[in-house]
Amino acid sequence: MRGILAALNPIAFHLGPIQVHWYGIIIASAVIIAVTLAVREGGRRNVDADDIYDMILYALPAAIIAARIYYVAFEWPYYSQHLSEIIQIWDGGIAVYGSLIGAGIVVFFFCRSRFIPVWLMLDIAAPTVIMAQGIGRWGNFMNQEAFGQITSLSFLQGLHLPHFIISQMLINGAYRQPTFLYESTWDILGFIVLMSLRHRQGLFKQGEVFLSYVIWYSFGRFFVEGMRTDSLMLFDTLRVSQLLSVALFIGAIGLVIYRRRLGSQISMYLDGNPYSKKAQQAKN
Repeated sequence: MRGILAALNPIAFHLGPIQVHWYGIIIASAVIIAVTLAVREGGRRNVDADDIYDMILYALPAAIIAARIYYVAFEWPYYSQHLSEIIQIWDGGIAVYGSLIGAGIVVFFFCRSRFIPVWLMLDIAAPTVIMAQGIGRWGNFMNQEAFGQITSLSFLQGLHLPHFIISQMLINGAYRQPTFLYESTWDILGFIVLMSLRHRQGLFKQGEVFLSYVIWYSFGRFFVEGMRTDSLMLFDTLRVSQLLSVALFIGAIGLVIYRRRLGSQISMYLDGNPYSKKAQQAKN
């Protein structure tokens, strides 16, 4: 055990009596970067920055609330006995799939009200969302959560991980699989792939950048979830996130095939928003 560092403090600093957690700082930083990139891409696709900012004002709170509701719902036997802890989101305990459901509902109705193609907005957001998910997993790292099964020090050293990660994976006297790192790496790789491909002429129809994100994320999440020890369970035997990953993976592939058969009825991603003032002026 020589040379093992103490676990990192999840509290970054104090503002008087208020504890500022690294978890919150990391999540907030990921959101800021994601919004910045989405606004930049929106400008290229004839989606006004103000529309994206307005959408975020609605979608972000909805995503956080839905993520917490999703998590609490599947952990209700515990939270029903600890009602005061339901709002303690700063200690972790949010579900990514819950946040995507909440945000997706808001995006749908918002885009319909602003005459913005829903699929286009999802395409603009998708690469930045998976990037934010990859960054956000480091919040789990700071809280020593979302870890995997017991492993050995030699295994972690064999992965050539930095010493501070190995030390942080010593949880309750045992080394754990760094599943947060596996998912973070998969997400960042997905971000790089999507960013590298989405501007290829003639490659993506509207909706396919987003559906590619769903396919990529759900595929990786299925395997990472199988290694975790804190999975939300259904009937005490089925991992909820694995079930949802399979459904999303199959559903997204099916949608791509179905929409491709519609041919020219679906605009290309690079065509952008046909209802914008800029697009209308170009027609005239």
